[in-house]
Amino acid sequence: MMCFPQLLARSATVLALALAATSTAIAQEAPDAMVKRVSQEVLQIVRADPKVQAGDKARIREVIETKLLPNFDFERMTALAMGRNWRQANPDQQKQLTDEFRTLLVRTYSGALSQYRDQTMEYKPLRAEANATDVTVRTEVIRQGQAPVQIDYGMAKTAASWKAYDVIVGGISLVTNYRDEFNEQIKNGGIDGLIKTLM
Repeated sequence: MMCFPQLLARSATVLALALAATSTAIAQEAPDAMVKRVSQEVLQIVRADPKVQAGDKARIREVIETKLLPNFDFERMTALAMGRNWRQANPDQQKQLTDEFRTLLVRTYSGALSQYRDQTMEYKPLRAEANATDVTVRTEVIRQGQAPVQIDYGMAKTAASWKAYDVIVGGISLVTNYRDEFNEQIKNGGIDGLIKTLM
């Protein structure tokens, strides 16, 4: 698994909790309202689930697969992380990269979710036009005895719902962070070399 900044890894739990799946009936809910409502619901589940607290990998993976992943635009995230190299990949390589990037994030979040205990979130007012289709939802994670951590979510509106395509933790962008690593891997081994590294 590729290196990931410690701050992002610790904060991945909050990402998983804040972007849990929403039903079709409320898909057009404002993005900040969605983050707040669903994060509160999922926080209750995580706190009450003994398997998650005990680090049960299968249960944690299930929570991530059902609550987190449906709310990400993984193709856009992968394309952003690849930068200009995305256009050099053929369709099969793009699909492999997207699938492996998704798996990489599942592994990262699985480790963070099992360590969740008593973090809470504060939600900042949404600064966006009423008809905006690309917004930043800003939150702050409150940790006992530690400085708060700002987490911003880059979100885009699709036909069905809002989807996250980037997370900025303490000023560090997830996709920008991976772009540096991906560029280095591609320089050394090409697109196929990056795919092998992610597998």
